[in-house]
Amino acid sequence: MLYERLEKCPVCGKSSFRNKLVVEDKSVSQESFAIVQCEACTFQFTNPRPDAQGIGRYYESEAYVSHNSTAAGVINQVYRLARMFTMRRKVSLLNHLAPRRGKLLDYGCGTGHFLAAAKRKGWQVAGYEPNARAREEATRRVGQPVGSESLSSLEAGSFDAITLWHVLEHVHTLNETLHQLIGLLKPDGVLIIAVPNVESFDAQHYKQDWAAYDVPRHLYHFSPKTMALLLKKHKLQLRQTLPMPLDAYYVSMLSEKHQSGKGKGMLSVLRTGYASNQYAADNENQYSSLIYVAGRR
Repeated sequence: MLYERLEKCPVCGKSSFRNKLVVEDKSVSQESFAIVQCEACTFQFTNPRPDAQGIGRYYESEAYVSHNSTAAGVINQVYRLARMFTMRRKVSLLNHLAPRRGKLLDYGCGTGHFLAAAKRKGWQVAGYEPNARAREEATRRVGQPVGSESLSSLEAGSFDAITLWHVLEHVHTLNETLHQLIGLLKPDGVLIIAVPNVESFDAQHYKQDWAAYDVPRHLYHFSPKTMALLLKKHKLQLRQTLPMPLDAYYVSMLSEKHQSGKGKGMLSVLRTGYASNQYAADNENQYSSLIYVAGRR
């Protein structure tokens, strides 16, 4: 297994970090990984981390529901139920932000549920998914091939919208990928990025057991501040920051399991999820997960 250590912060380029947390991968490997924080801009990231060739084995789990829509267990059943509710909201948001319903690229499309829903609403869709199993399922669900090769094969400036639903935190080549995606947008196109929020109440509550750290699959751990800095670095204007309130409950359910091995039951999950959303409402939108809507300046 090969690991790589980042010597410079991916957001600001500075090279002075401090140790933030050590987090165990409780989903697949039971290995522990360090999360560091840049002393200049406060960005947090997993460091060191498996390299791009070695990361694949950390996704090899029947329980990894983003790559396997038939994964068993109560938590994955809850995930699928929540997906039914959130999918409608995602497509509605997309239609509101880009009402002409032109071309959509879903980068990291997983098993293709969002792509299929957008296609049914009149979008011309394209998907990108590196995981072979998920890609095959997405191809069947959407009814057209889903890509896995270089983004350079796509036409520059051709997409009205590009979405990354809990994907950017997984991308090894963070700045290079963002640069490529921006190049694929039309001048008035919209970029929609959803990621967990490391400043949320549930992150502070569960600490190293917060399920949304999800090391080493999550390479980066964003806050509203560091996401704004990253978008500014790429000359993008942050237009809106929107909440994903259901994530507080799902992440709390996973975190309770991480914390105790079995979880404390739904009452504790509901209490923490509710407290997280209440905290966010009173503290500048610090929800468990956030949607960032951006476009060219």
